[in-house]
Amino acid sequence: MLNGARKRLIMVRESIVMALDNIRSNRVRSFLTLLGIMIGVMAVITLITTVSGVSGTLSSSFSSMGVGTLTVSVTGSDLKSGVTPEDLEVISNLDSVDGVVPSVSLNGRVSYGNNVQSGIAVSGRNSYYFILNQDMIVQGRPLNYIDDNNSSYVCVISQEIVDKFFLGKNPIGETLYISGLPFTIVGRYQEDSGGGVASIFSGSPAVLIPYTTAMQVNNSNDINSFTVYLKEGMDSSAAQEEIESTMDVLFDYEEDCFTVSSMESIEDTMNTMTTMLSSLLAGIASIALLVGGIGIMNMMLTTVTERTGEIGLKKALGAIPGQIQIQFLLESFLLSMIGGLLGVAFGLLLSFTLCQVLGTSFVLNIGAIVLGVGFSAAVGIVFGWAPARKASRLNPIDALRAV
Repeated sequence: MLNGARKRLIMVRESIVMALDNIRSNRVRSFLTLLGIMIGVMAVITLITTVSGVSGTLSSSFSSMGVGTLTVSVTGSDLKSGVTPEDLEVISNLDSVDGVVPSVSLNGRVSYGNNVQSGIAVSGRNSYYFILNQDMIVQGRPLNYIDDNNSSYVCVISQEIVDKFFLGKNPIGETLYISGLPFTIVGRYQEDSGGGVASIFSGSPAVLIPYTTAMQVNNSNDINSFTVYLKEGMDSSAAQEEIESTMDVLFDYEEDCFTVSSMESIEDTMNTMTTMLSSLLAGIASIALLVGGIGIMNMMLTTVTERTGEIGLKKALGAIPGQIQIQFLLESFLLSMIGGLLGVAFGLLLSFTLCQVLGTSFVLNIGAIVLGVGFSAAVGIVFGWAPARKASRLNPIDALRAV
């Protein structure tokens, strides 16, 4: 039995050597054949790895910005179209809540002197928002509780407003007109300085004003969006249930008046979408592997035709059909695996470059590598089977006669 196993091992080794010799002897044709496999695997590796890196970066960003926060969106009912400052006070006093940040948005017509700009994003926030983001003010002062309580006509502006209206001039103390109303500029803030979940969905406003003042400008007593910040160590699920119960009381238990979403649910949805996107892109990229497999089959069929005499001679010398079939199948397999390994190498290099360009973290996706190599092996076996079987079934007399 050991001698039989040794003979089979020697036969496989010799078949591999002959397969490599044949690949080397037809370098151009072999390269063009494995190019399809290489491109297909490279596309699969690049797409899956890059999407994984982007997904990981987004997840970490969402997690860091959304720790201990819940976002509440209010659609209202026929009797109550939104929440009031008094309702926010009720929610702020809950045991699990550390504070609440309302967001009252409006697109204001902003002017300074003869310079008039339309469509400027203006958002109303409260003093707690600036307590959370103490480092965002780079000049002047933030909005405070007195501004909220008195509905003061003061504002904090971004660098965008400075560039549009106060280039080369100190804006602090100047009067900026928003929707025709005079606002005194008390501070300047740095964009993208935080702000938690609310800033993700409401964007980065150019002007921040007290939320009570924003409600007056909108001629409304309602707030339709706010972010709840939980006390340290509080369970977000339990806090969400507490807030939902409180909101039910505020809206007299009417249905579909509000939604409370946590960062975890949003992150789960995002992960599901990125997983579906990765699968879709991998499926599209796999078409290139199919094309490469057809190329391998075409080359192997041509090889069988060219080596008819060799096959006939081997059979005349005693080679059994299984040995012939293994030789050609190994040649197809090796050709596909070489293309697959090159595709993995180039795919990882390309995905690393893309991650550097996109500013995301590069994550070595073992699953993508296994998928690429496994696909290559499967393509080599599946598309090499028919030519190998054809070679093993050649009649030695007819094969020798054809030489």
